[in-house]
Amino acid sequence: MRVAIVHYWLVSMRGGEKVVEALCDMYPDADIFTLVYDEKRVSEKIRRHRVTPSFLQKIPGAKRHYQSLLPLMPFALESLDVSGYDLVISSESGPAKGITPGPQATHVCYCHSPMRYVWDHYHFYRANAGLPARLLMPWIAPALRTWDVTTAARVDAFVANSRHVADRISKYYRRRATVLNPPVSVDDFAPVSDPGDHYLVAGQLVGYKRVDLAVRAFTRMDRKLVVIGEGPEMATLKRLAGPSVTFLGRTPFPQLKDMLARCRALIFPGTEDFGIVPVEAMASGRPVIAHASGGVLDSVVPDHTGLLFDEQSEAGLIDAVRRFEAMEGTFHPEIIRQHAQQFSDVHFRQRMQQIIDDEIARRKPMPVSLSQTVRKQPSLRARVARVKLPDTHLRNGA
Repeated sequence: MRVAIVHYWLVSMRGGEKVVEALCDMYPDADIFTLVYDEKRVSEKIRRHRVTPSFLQKIPGAKRHYQSLLPLMPFALESLDVSGYDLVISSESGPAKGITPGPQATHVCYCHSPMRYVWDHYHFYRANAGLPARLLMPWIAPALRTWDVTTAARVDAFVANSRHVADRISKYYRRRATVLNPPVSVDDFAPVSDPGDHYLVAGQLVGYKRVDLAVRAFTRMDRKLVVIGEGPEMATLKRLAGPSVTFLGRTPFPQLKDMLARCRALIFPGTEDFGIVPVEAMASGRPVIAHASGGVLDSVVPDHTGLLFDEQSEAGLIDAVRRFEAMEGTFHPEIIRQHAQQFSDVHFRQRMQQIIDDEIARRKPMPVSLSQTVRKQPSLRARVARVKLPDTHLRNGA
């Protein structure tokens, strides 16, 4: 069986690329197709496969400024020839599902998110874009939405990385999706016996993650907060921060791992499609304080592995932290870590394989049976009974 894996772009190693690695483990001989490819910034596991980029690869600067090429992406994606493959697995967040597989191929789409920048995050991205993009987006977004909805018909089965994403697939594409949370390398994390006295925020510093709520709340409470990550919001957040907030920027993995294991709790105030970092914190035995929205509703168990707060505000977060501190002793690292094990890459591969195999079996054409082609001949008595005698015969008989 020839297998193609289609991923939107391969220019870094984040959650989406970890899914591609898991798919590579499942199908070691698969070919990979992508819009833009930077082999220096992906793992050896991905580089071992044959990777075919689109024509966007030839545009100068595409590896760094690929997002500005959004209007060309539908054309670039459809130029990728996957017609000779029996199984196509698209990994969708940027456009990936819009490839055109052969009529006999099975196409399974693992959807991290429908394209945020033309759907639910459209106004956020437009407000934070440069002037040329702000002027252009209202003209190109309607066509991209139409194309995005149309190409959903090319998918035989959708798999969503959370219930939150499954709801959006239903809303925008009117399709059902099986929920399978993404793989997390939970075995890379472990509890420690002597956690510290700091709370932690970790991730990209962009507006929709609402790190500003954490910085304001912990400045106001005068609690220690460590912020790991970098992004366009860094300067703004530093201006908001008081002396109790420390910014570490981008940190190497060993330091991130140590900070996760030693924090009192992870603070997660934004809305994410799933949220890998909360699972990494729980794999480290640490509870999570998160806004009750998005993917954390699939991962955090209230009062057992963390706390959820409803009001996405500074006051709502402060109240949640105070509730947490009042019951901090009831959280047990080993129980929290045990819960995180269900998000392992082994579980992901097993469940994804089952979903794919079931879809292939469902679409397999069945040979026609004899009973479907040869109609049973009626008996002589039944044929006679159906004969209608003419009226003249009835009159003569009378």
